[in-house]
Amino acid sequence: MNASTPEIILASSSIYRQRLLHQIGLEFRTVSPDVDEAPLQQNQQLTPKQIAEQLAKLKAESVAASCSNSIVIGSDQVCQLNEIPLGKPGSREDNIEQLKQLSGKTHQLITAVCICSGQNTYAFTDQTELTIRPLTESEIIRYVERDQPYDCAGGYRWEGAGITLFEKIETEDHTAILGLPLIRLVTVLRSLGIAIP
Repeated sequence: MNASTPEIILASSSIYRQRLLHQIGLEFRTVSPDVDEAPLQQNQQLTPKQIAEQLAKLKAESVAASCSNSIVIGSDQVCQLNEIPLGKPGSREDNIEQLKQLSGKTHQLITAVCICSGQNTYAFTDQTELTIRPLTESEIIRYVERDQPYDCAGGYRWEGAGITLFEKIETEDHTAILGLPLIRLVTVLRSLGIAIP
């Protein structure tokens, strides 16, 4: 990175998002945003899409406030079933229950991105439709014990054995499932003068 190229900051501690940026050869550093997510996540007046978009914006802006000469990328992902948000399971038992809810149904992963560059803000949202095949309880338990995806939206680890749970996936960008839609992100970064690849 030369002196005239702005520093890129990922406003996230997510290892999944970091891996995606490394995949495209981007030089960046991470800063964990100081954002209390609970009030937005618990606000029943907001749709899951609005929650994801507002959190992505808050994350990017919170880091950009102290890094004004940088390009800051904030992102958030919400899983929804029948327009009701599903949180990250957090435990084995909750993970099993969440996958029982999703079994045989179509749900959505909504991934919102906000990029702050100087006074400019760029935002977009990806919605992926995923259909989980009907699962037996023993299949769910075996899967959860194998991947332990307690920290993953939807309760499955797409890049692990989670792929075996699905019947159908409709998406414009499969990287959105991992938390950061690279196709549109790269388009914005190129418009800001970042050479990729």
